[in-house]
Amino acid sequence: MKLLIVDDEELTRTGVVSSVDWDSLGITQVIQADDGLNGLAAARQHKPEIVLCDVRMPRMDGITMLERLEEFLPDSVPIFMSGYSDKEYLKAAIKLKAVNYIEKPIDPKEIYHAVQEAQELYCQKQSLRHGETLHSMETAARLALQLTVPYGGNSGDIDLLSRELSLSLSPNTYFTAFILKLDVVSELDELARGEIYHRFKEYLASFHLDCIYVEKRLRYLVYFVFGPGKLSLAQMQSVGNFLVQQYSILDKYFIAAGDSLPGIQKAYHSYASAVILLQSSFFFSCNTFLHSGLIEHNDTENKRPPFPDSPEDVFANALSSKNKDACIDFLKQLKDCCYKNKNLLQNQVKDLYYKLFHLIEGTRKQLMIPSADMPQESIVDAMENCFTFLELHEALTERTEAFFQDTEKTVQENPTIFLIKEYISQNYMKETLSVKDISSHVFLSTSYVCTFFKNETGQTLNQYLTEYRMERAKLLLSDPRYKITDISSKVGYSDGNYFGKSFKKYSGLSPSEYREKMIQ
Repeated sequence: MKLLIVDDEELTRTGVVSSVDWDSLGITQVIQADDGLNGLAAARQHKPEIVLCDVRMPRMDGITMLERLEEFLPDSVPIFMSGYSDKEYLKAAIKLKAVNYIEKPIDPKEIYHAVQEAQELYCQKQSLRHGETLHSMETAARLALQLTVPYGGNSGDIDLLSRELSLSLSPNTYFTAFILKLDVVSELDELARGEIYHRFKEYLASFHLDCIYVEKRLRYLVYFVFGPGKLSLAQMQSVGNFLVQQYSILDKYFIAAGDSLPGIQKAYHSYASAVILLQSSFFFSCNTFLHSGLIEHNDTENKRPPFPDSPEDVFANALSSKNKDACIDFLKQLKDCCYKNKNLLQNQVKDLYYKLFHLIEGTRKQLMIPSADMPQESIVDAMENCFTFLELHEALTERTEAFFQDTEKTVQENPTIFLIKEYISQNYMKETLSVKDISSHVFLSTSYVCTFFKNETGQTLNQYLTEYRMERAKLLLSDPRYKITDISSKVGYSDGNYFGKSFKKYSGLSPSEYREKMIQ
């Protein structure tokens, strides 16, 4: 804790500082001031928890200083010092304010005990204020939640909660909703959210604005900013930029602002307009602030190419004819059309991309090109990991590039060998996968399949299967999303220890050593 001594007598201040063991009291800093005005300035700068001050001083007395200090440090605890004969009056006044009074000449022991009592009182004030703050935040969250549904049947609840929060609202109070959308894997604990909320309220207060907020479905934070006037485009941008700065600790997020509308009855309409805008956020870059006015100002609709006609047919023909340039042109046109396009529906575009992913896999089988060297997650899983359109487009581009790389590397294989490898690529994660399963799939005897595969590839089936699993394990280990303890089962090993020994034998490193090397 910090303690401020305010007294116009330097000898008194020096004596107090030197006569008390402040370290044993947990006082980390002692600040001095020679009158009430300088005491106020020091209190603003250092924010002391305890103030030890004389009652009568030039320019500003101690009682006046206390009254002003309470405006910005309401929890600080003052201790008065005085050597004047009106101490009985002062004691009564001080008792009413629940602070201590020390008579001059100063007794160090009396100061020591007075500071101890002040520390206890400060902690009590902090505890009480913390409880009041939590209650106020819970009430504000309940009100914010009510504003996310159409105004009507809940008007009584809204009025009651507004009064409980002592909000001064009028028909000319404008409400603007700001919604933060988090990535599903992002983490932001309650303490961090609370700290950001308080900083946001302090920032808004300088513009005579206030806000309430609520968390929805673990992935959305909804702020209702309100004040006496409509937010201008510049103010909207400023508020949005502040939130972007506060949430820069997160990897992926979007912030969307609704329309600024008058009256608490219209708060829901502002929220709804922000929700609609947030649906378009998928087509923009991560960690950006979106508002309809800003989007319209920067719109490039006239420069955007048209959506490709029959996109599935165009892509399928380019793949099957192994026309890499045509695929690249098609993907570029698709990206230019979709990126920052607020008129597209997210589900519509995702459905198209799902079909394009499937076309790549289907063409691989048609042309007998082995599956790409990447973790065999499903197309749905791959798409779920994409927070934005750009990530989804990049994933499709990577699969397309892998398709053409494998096309160039592939020497035309015996159709039976291709079927065997394809079957392994689809079933390697099954611990029970056996040579018998493989031979049944290609309608050949077990002994013949083993001999045939060795003659054609130079490897035994078991060698190929182990190599395939280990290579998949390497790719999974390169991705920090996957826990090492889960990777063994993903590549067909129920025994983690056996997997670790097999991996080290194959790669020369343990799974954890390999991951550390790849991350570095």
